[in-house]
Amino acid sequence: MIVAAHQPNFIPWLGYFDKMRKADLFIMVDHVQMERQGFQNRARIKTGEGERLITVPVIHESRAERIMDKRIDNSRDGRFRWSRKMLLTFKYAYQSAPYYRAYEPVLAEIFEAHWERLRDLNGHFIELCRAALGIRTPMLASSSLKIAGAKSEMILNMCRAVGADAYLSGRGASMDYLDVRAFERAGVRVLWQDFEHPRYRQYPSCGEFIPNLAALDLILNCGPRSPEVLRGAPAPRAALAGAAI
Repeated sequence: MIVAAHQPNFIPWLGYFDKMRKADLFIMVDHVQMERQGFQNRARIKTGEGERLITVPVIHESRAERIMDKRIDNSRDGRFRWSRKMLLTFKYAYQSAPYYRAYEPVLAEIFEAHWERLRDLNGHFIELCRAALGIRTPMLASSSLKIAGAKSEMILNMCRAVGADAYLSGRGASMDYLDVRAFERAGVRVLWQDFEHPRYRQYPSCGEFIPNLAALDLILNCGPRSPEVLRGAPAPRAALAGAAI
């Protein structure tokens, strides 16, 4: 069984969902510390002026807060709450996209709901995107498991907890800390994700193609073709012993 894992990010990019679709089980790592200035509460979208970073405001209580405990700041700022402003930002950015109108009601439903926990909001957007991308990989939260350790040890313990014989890793921060030899000694193969970002017709159509945006960029532009576009990415390859993944 191939396992992949990642924090429950806010409207993740396509590489996140590519990794999910290539795994037999995807673990939402929600028991770890919330990253400051990370993508648990931020995402990139394209507007007529180019790339824009959107942010869900959160309440900072301590640096040790776990993702599963992080609360959204729903205090009113001006005429609208953050969620109403973000919905209007999406409309401004994507109203020319071919499938924006088809998704506008569900986007409004999500943004107009009252969310207390960031993890719950992110989970809804992840479910929306993976359904639109045709991904049916089972998921579970790391907080439902009893996992000790940090970084590489924690990931290996997650694999052991669910009986995985392979771990699929991205090429992000784990390249600096994943101990491939320790995985091999435990009988868990390490695979790395070989993801090539697909290109497609983007609206707004001004400027160059911008990769690495929120997955909704593909979905709002390509609609039912989105799974086919995403499947253009190649399959994972085995890691070499001692190599960082």
